[in-house]
Amino acid sequence: MTACDINDPSLAPQGWKRIEWAGAEMPVLARIRKAFTETKPLAGVRIGACLHVTTETANLVLTLQAAGAEVALCASNPLSTQDDVAAALVEKGIAVFARRGEDEDTYYGHIRSVLDTHPRITLDDGADLVTTLHRERPEQLAEIAGGTEETTTGVIRLRAMDRDGVLKYPIVAVNDALTKHLFDNRYGTGQSALDGVIRATNILLAGRNFVVCGYGWCGRGIAMRARGHGAHVIVTEVDPLRALEAAMDGYRVMPLAEAARIADFIVTATGDKHVVDAEHLAVMKDGCILANAGHFNVEINIPALERLAENRHRPRPHVTEYRLADGRRLRLLAEGRLVNLAAAEGHPAAVMDMSFANQALVVEYLWRRQGQLPVAVHPVPAEIDQEVARHKLDALNIAIDTLTAEQQAYLASWQEGT
Repeated sequence: MTACDINDPSLAPQGWKRIEWAGAEMPVLARIRKAFTETKPLAGVRIGACLHVTTETANLVLTLQAAGAEVALCASNPLSTQDDVAAALVEKGIAVFARRGEDEDTYYGHIRSVLDTHPRITLDDGADLVTTLHRERPEQLAEIAGGTEETTTGVIRLRAMDRDGVLKYPIVAVNDALTKHLFDNRYGTGQSALDGVIRATNILLAGRNFVVCGYGWCGRGIAMRARGHGAHVIVTEVDPLRALEAAMDGYRVMPLAEAARIADFIVTATGDKHVVDAEHLAVMKDGCILANAGHFNVEINIPALERLAENRHRPRPHVTEYRLADGRRLRLLAEGRLVNLAAAEGHPAAVMDMSFANQALVVEYLWRRQGQLPVAVHPVPAEIDQEVARHKLDALNIAIDTLTAEQQAYLASWQEGT
């Protein structure tokens, strides 16, 4: 039997239906899987993956399996696992260690179970797998040929490891591929975060003050979609260039200490800690809704919220309402975890198609170049980025122009002028 720790194996039939539904929206990954099935570029390679266990991830894992890899998978967030998907993958021979709602000890126990398989390549979403490997299993580091990282938060952590001289194997920052962050982070997070907020609350956004903390690609997407719902969008930032861009894009920009006083919704998307802090909680109006679209549940200072509250209760499945001593009610969604995955289904498959196409091709690239890449956080090779974009355009039946020989020569020369 396949090694696993999942909630309910009987959910596999339901999981297969949803995996196939998502797969129909992932034509680029399907093309890669077809090619991998024939060439088997990862034959016998052990892969350890710490990713959100969703229908889209299932299609990536099945693509790697079709390439000949032996995959072990755990969750990258305690609330992001889709239990029916986990059951379906186990049925297919994937070692899955993931239970929706698992506690922190179980979460890290599952990461260790993946490391017990002695992977040669790691796939990470937030860098918990990589950091656990470096802290607890240094003797295994020599076995690793390379790894990938899916998220902005994870890339930040890995670059810090690299700067501190503790990173011990090369990692490719898949998050930084143009075909990843321009689409997954912006359009994926924009749609799925709003989906999570709306599913959790069923409260009308139109006419409400909707605060977005952070104007990176995820924040841009959330702000864009909230404005599309008729909300009055306010952006808070610490980066002057991003703040200026938000202002030029037509949003109000102000410090969070001011925005918190008038906010109906506050959504964080920064990758940092305690963005919403005690000083902001102290001035929020009654009924303010707090949600996080960043990777970890530290962007909202939940311990400070707990200290301020006299009591709390659950009026809806993904809403915790905290009643403060002065009578105000503050409503936290999805326990401060990723609202798009904890309260909804995560990014649409069509954008994850490009992100996971990058993952699959980068894994192949890493394995072909094992021992050749220096220890560092590497960008996705431009040729992979371009290949994914071409495949996506082709799948959408979109044709584009090509440069003529004359145009190519002009762009490569300096002789011609005015």
